Amino acid sequence: MQSRLTDMKFIKCSFRIIFIFFLLTSHSLICQNSKKIKIDGVSAVVGDYIILNSDIDKTFVEMESEGISISGVTRCEILEKLMKDKLYTHHAIQDSVEISDSEVYDYVDQSIEYFTEQLGSLEEVLKFYNKSDEASFRDELFQINKEQRLSSLMQSEIIEKVEITPEEVKQFFSSIPKIEIPFFGTELEISQIVLEPKISEDEKSRIIDQLNSFKNDIEEKGQSFASKAILYSQDPGSRSNGGKYTLNRKKPKMVKEFRGVAFSLQEGEISDPFESDFGWHILKVDKIRGQEVDVRHILLTPKVDPIMLSETKKIMDTLRKRIFDNEISFKNAAINFSSDKETRNNGGILVNPINGTTRFELTKMDPVLYNQIRDLKENDISNPYLDETRSGKKRYKILKIINRYEEHRADYSKDFSKIKDLALKDKQISIIQEWLEEKIIDTYVSLNDSNFNCEFSSNWLKK
Repeated sequence: MQSRLTDMKFIKCSFRIIFIFFLLTSHSLICQNSKKIKIDGVSAVVGDYIILNSDIDKTFVEMESEGISISGVTRCEILEKLMKDKLYTHHAIQDSVEISDSEVYDYVDQSIEYFTEQLGSLEEVLKFYNKSDEASFRDELFQINKEQRLSSLMQSEIIEKVEITPEEVKQFFSSIPKIEIPFFGTELEISQIVLEPKISEDEKSRIIDQLNSFKNDIEEKGQSFASKAILYSQDPGSRSNGGKYTLNRKKPKMVKEFRGVAFSLQEGEISDPFESDFGWHILKVDKIRGQEVDVRHILLTPKVDPIMLSETKKIMDTLRKRIFDNEISFKNAAINFSSDKETRNNGGILVNPINGTTRFELTKMDPVLYNQIRDLKENDISNPYLDETRSGKKRYKILKIINRYEEHRADYSKDFSKIKDLALKDKQISIIQEWLEEKIIDTYVSLNDSNFNCEFSSNWLKK
């Protein structure tokens, strides 16, 4: 199921940072016990936060672990990056930027799950990080995750309402020296037709009966919803954490059927089985907090009869032949026959989820999609292929290359949307820099004397 509970890039990055943090912390404790190193020194103080010399060392280690070259990177540059992070966090708290504890605890749960996968068991995790008990370990993880998330939210809030006009875009592009005008890689516009095999009534009944059985076990026998989700749910995005998602009424992230049920239930209530594009669900509301709702769900995907799957393939073959024989256009075939609701009404045209446009850069394309279209030329149509979603749902697809845009130097008229994105990012950077300069003046900042010779990009020394 499509899960957007959090920014997954943030989660993965947090795991690596936290992993390194505890690795170095544990190492420092061992070294201190052996009296091999001196006590860690304070490098700077920003608002309510202290930056230690070892924090700079940890950042260098993290960069190397990410494969980022540290050649030429100075301690002063790393220190300034850390001071900015602390400034964001400090003012996020001052400005009452909201983050629910449950959201942070979700990060903590996922962090511990990640560590456990790396080391084999929770006992080994605690032993490796020299932690006496799970509770104190979780408390430390909670604080680290909360600070990171607050910093990220503060930066998002600063630029949230930044907009850019066509005139500003034009001025931005005109200001770029000709030799520095960027190149854009080869891009494709792609259409698809999706055919899903019919599910028998007997299979639907089996799925519904199984979900009703789960519901009865939970309501009547006191069994755990989370345990049922871990054991039986076919949603890979939530199965490992007991089927849990946090939804926000103002920021819809799930399919409408899922949202509709989630926001109609009371705390502790479990839904009847309901259907979405992903399969059949039951859903429980754990907690309602204003605009946010914590839910758990179990997803079951109906099994496809091999005969029906074979019939679907034959239908797709016939449809593809009719398109080649000019009996029907690809666009009209998608509108009239495709099972995919998101692309059917616009003639099967795919929308890039990263930038919201209809263009996909070849080198940045999803590997599964790339493998199907890499040998196609403009107006070519792929052979039917069997596609399986992460939840196990099977369907047949054919793809068509509508347009192909070869690699080229940016052109204002042809690449306006991309140039607009670049101009907006440039403006956002300027807005953030203005915010930094203003807040540095208004915030308590103290640096160790050894850092007074640093050449910072912002006025941290308040000269």
